[in-house]
Amino acid sequence: MENFEPEIVAFCCHYCAYTAADMAGSKRISYPANVKIIRVPCTGKVDAIHIMKAFEKGADGVYVAGCLEGDCHFKNGNTRASHRVEHVQKILEDLGWEKGRVAMINMSAGMGERFAGTALEFTEKIKALGPSPIKITNTDKHHKTIG
Repeated sequence: MENFEPEIVAFCCHYCAYTAADMAGSKRISYPANVKIIRVPCTGKVDAIHIMKAFEKGADGVYVAGCLEGDCHFKNGNTRASHRVEHVQKILEDLGWEKGRVAMINMSAGMGERFAGTALEFTEKIKALGPSPIKITNTDKHHKTIG
């Protein structure tokens, strides 16, 4: 378990979080390579099904990174995204998973350091939780069919 490297999916708003990630890169501020960024026009476009699909496809943790509160380029997309993240947290709890596997993060375009820090912090948090319950279940099924 100590060599477990979690797969993280980050849905990033084009205007803020994605630009912050780009700034981190241009300033050569490193963040974990296991954070896979999916650029979205607005976090308001990220639905609960997208987050759950990321888990189904192997993510150990998912975060939605959007504009600062009150600063959404599409008025209130980040507020809608925040409510959806809370909804998914409830779904995860109902499934017996840790709700901390999904998070909403707000930042502005100029926060390259915050993007990198958040990516590292979230990765460490998920590393402590261990692999996604889906992976554990699939591993168990695999061993049962072989043995």
